[in-house]
Amino acid sequence: MDKSYAPTSSLNIFLVLPKAELHRHLEGSLRIETMLDIARKHGLTVPISILHLTGLVQIGDDEPYNFTNFLEKFKTLRLFYRSPEVITRVTREAVEDAARDNVRYMELRFTPVALSRAEKFPLKDVMHWVCDSANKTAEKFGIEVKLIASVNRHESPEIAEDVARLAAGMQDKGIVALDIAGNEAEFSSEPFAPIFREAKEAGLKITVHAGEWAGAENVRDAIEVLGADRIGHGVRIMEDKNIIALAKERDTVFEVCVTSNHQSGVVTSLRKHPLSKMIDAGLITTINTDDPSISRISLSSEFQMVHEKLGLSMKTLRDQTLNAVNAAFLPANERERLVEEFRKGLD
Repeated sequence: MDKSYAPTSSLNIFLVLPKAELHRHLEGSLRIETMLDIARKHGLTVPISILHLTGLVQIGDDEPYNFTNFLEKFKTLRLFYRSPEVITRVTREAVEDAARDNVRYMELRFTPVALSRAEKFPLKDVMHWVCDSANKTAEKFGIEVKLIASVNRHESPEIAEDVARLAAGMQDKGIVALDIAGNEAEFSSEPFAPIFREAKEAGLKITVHAGEWAGAENVRDAIEVLGADRIGHGVRIMEDKNIIALAKERDTVFEVCVTSNHQSGVVTSLRKHPLSKMIDAGLITTINTDDPSISRISLSSEFQMVHEKLGLSMKTLRDQTLNAVNAAFLPANERERLVEEFRKGLD
């Protein structure tokens, strides 16, 4: 890694860079103002002021940084998906916010079960609403968006099977992959292996949350058991040199989310984040936001932070962006076209 850099406090430098993001959750991208509007319209029993609502759905500076507190935010967020119009709106705004941050390519993951639960919407309907809204907004704002359907480890394999089946049938609507998230410390991914194998055979790519709240062995399982093309987070791979070697052999790509890893207690401070060590070890890494609203960040501010706190040079940030574009879940010809566009933009 090139460690020569000149720290800068100007966000504008990072805002003008064309960026690509592979790991952003729709459910963690809601605008506070939108949540207040939804609460008023649907009579939700949540605080009606921005000051009080932010404490329920965003990580504050004085809160404990652990995964229990981090996941608590989603319990409140799930109250807001009260109508097709709301789901359409939050998808539209998530894509619009990314475009305004000069994200030119994004893979937005969403959890159909989470979006459907408040009003018991059919999964198929929810997935169509998200796809239609994302596609329309992407065209309007000139950003390329693909979608990743996500399931949770702590929920039943039957639910995951339904989501995978529907996702495989909606590849023409922009769904490109299947993801599994949730509490990896207490729930194994092994029961989901047959579902992920079938999804891959049906043409979907595979990305797996692993090596975040549990150790490097979960990264190995994600690669060998679930057939992961990419790993969400994966920072604890640095605990096992043999699994590092496996990931390098398989060209596995890591969707790293530095601020999120700090706020959820994976690392004790931003400066101690292992991203630089992952790069030096020869792993293929990318920089992502995870949940920009919960973490109160943008991809531009995340680039600025890793530049200033981790010492990643502008050249390294450019390389991280190209890593993301090269790892996009696109057909080869489309990916080559996108890489060329980004090379020109970054130059």
